[in-house]
Amino acid sequence: MLILLIILIPLLGGLLTLAMPSSKANITGLLSSIATLVIAIVAAYLFTQKNSAALLTYDCNWIASIGARFTIDLGTGLSVLMVLLTALAFPLIFIFLQNKRPEQGNLFYGLMLLAQVGLTGVFVAKDALLFYGFWEIALIPVYFLSSMYGGANRIKVTFKFFVYTFAGSLLMLVSILYIYQQTPTHSFAWGSFVETGNNLSPMIQNWLFWLMFIAFAIKMPVFPFHTWQPDAYEQSATPVTIVMSALMVKMGLFAVIIWLVPVLAAGSLQWINVVMVLSVCGIVYASCLAMVQSNIKRLIAYSSIAHVGLMCAAIFSQHELGTQGAILQMFNHGINIMGLWFLVAVIENRLHTQDMNQMGGIAKVAPVFTIALVLISLANIALPLTNGFVGEFMMFNAVFNSATPYRVVFTVVAGLGIILAAVYTLTMIRKVAFGELNAQTEGFKDLSHNETFILALIMLLILVLGFYPKLITGLIAVS
Repeated sequence: MLILLIILIPLLGGLLTLAMPSSKANITGLLSSIATLVIAIVAAYLFTQKNSAALLTYDCNWIASIGARFTIDLGTGLSVLMVLLTALAFPLIFIFLQNKRPEQGNLFYGLMLLAQVGLTGVFVAKDALLFYGFWEIALIPVYFLSSMYGGANRIKVTFKFFVYTFAGSLLMLVSILYIYQQTPTHSFAWGSFVETGNNLSPMIQNWLFWLMFIAFAIKMPVFPFHTWQPDAYEQSATPVTIVMSALMVKMGLFAVIIWLVPVLAAGSLQWINVVMVLSVCGIVYASCLAMVQSNIKRLIAYSSIAHVGLMCAAIFSQHELGTQGAILQMFNHGINIMGLWFLVAVIENRLHTQDMNQMGGIAKVAPVFTIALVLISLANIALPLTNGFVGEFMMFNAVFNSATPYRVVFTVVAGLGIILAAVYTLTMIRKVAFGELNAQTEGFKDLSHNETFILALIMLLILVLGFYPKLITGLIAVS
């Protein structure tokens, strides 16, 4: 029953927050998110212990007439890590917002908690219909958050985001219903889907593969299904961007690992070359676009596409090390990208701009901010002894040893991303922190207490997981 609390606490907290005055919403939101984080940490500890499966599994009838069950569990290290990442993100966002609380706070905090319900549900659902339900639940609150808070073009951009993701969801639903109809007992259970999917003919697996892959590729996003992402990240309020970038991206990667590759193994193997071409092309394409950006949010958005491209290529390498490296990097990328977005939010709150050409010299007036910017940015490009290095090394190893005759070409092209990432990251650091002060940056204030706490915690995670990645690889190994 413990796992049920991970969903019930933010659900009840979100509904309560929506119904209360805005002045009290931040406290309720923060307390709900902290309680969820505590439960998630306890669940992660129990996952490593023997004879604790009953606490980490919940199963009951849901829609008995069609064989759908409410089945959730933390049976894999991947699920544990994604639940931990989700549970960590929301209290950090709420603590950060203590300096600048959003308008209509009850709606903001309530919708954020409901988004947490959907995200967490995706990572623990072991029934295909339940998985689809949580997938849609995660989308709806984020749609309203993006529409209500953000830039001048947020309505147009959010509509594009919704159309893309909803269209992908419909493709996924078609594939789920088809596989369900082929199961001997008409069951949506994960095990039933794996057995039935792999017994389908290669031709059927091939077209089902694309229905599911496109849905997940839009969410990640992978080239060329990425066009909604830079605009959405730029126009959304930065706390909402954190949810989209650190967490919603992981929904697509998680779904590929759990619901695509095991269920349609022959289809995944058949299209390995096409997917890896899209992935490595996306790495170079997004990195080149990041190099020419003056808008810091768009630069980070394109860098995220490049990182996801490598994770996708590693997963489809058909090499065990690739999946392990991708899982490790999913967690670490979530930590690093959260840190970058918090830094962007600090800049926006003080300078009211996203244009790097209007920044400069911040290191002279805000040394603590600059230390955080440099360390988190370098971790994002996998500097050795930071948390991003080990996962990236594992993924490149997997791509080089992948089950494709073009593995050397894929590795070389993907490797260009390392060079390009160094270029755009160092350029960003130079433009933001160094150079001469201008009239706009002279009054830039260093980090406040709550901002220092958040970024110090993220930097601590970066260094600890860089020096001792076994904290995470140990969880992966248990599963």
